[in-house]
Amino acid sequence: MADHLSPQGRSRNMAAIRSKNTKPELALRKALREVGATGYRLHRKDVPGRPDLAFIRWKVAVFVDGVFWHGHPDHWNPETASSDYWRTKIARNIERDRAADGALHDLGWRVVRMWDQDVNADITGCVDRVRQALAASGWTGPGNLSRD
Repeated sequence: MADHLSPQGRSRNMAAIRSKNTKPELALRKALREVGATGYRLHRKDVPGRPDLAFIRWKVAVFVDGVFWHGHPDHWNPETASSDYWRTKIARNIERDRAADGALHDLGWRVVRMWDQDVNADITGCVDRVRQALAASGWTGPGNLSRD
């Protein structure tokens, strides 16, 4: 299928897509602060995979993955991709995610991955997943699920 945008228009469109501080990520951070799950660092380059949120003390890495960019099975089908470029790009992203997960696990980290659409649809469930990972790592902050 031919692109309906000019190369310059497509470039502007792609440049406007955020890789960090997305709306779902900001919503998750706000919700975590509201339940007292603070102490995270953002986009740490020294943590494998550069997680969106890294709870360094408790070794919990949180990723909010975009459904297109990270190849959600309901939103990405390599057979219907418009070009080899996109098939290769998304496949590399998926492989990079798996490698980051493996590296984090090898270092003793817990990894929480969630889709951006899940944050939008069920913020409470996503916050609970993060809180459970923190509690399993020894976090005893306010609202710790192990104490509820």
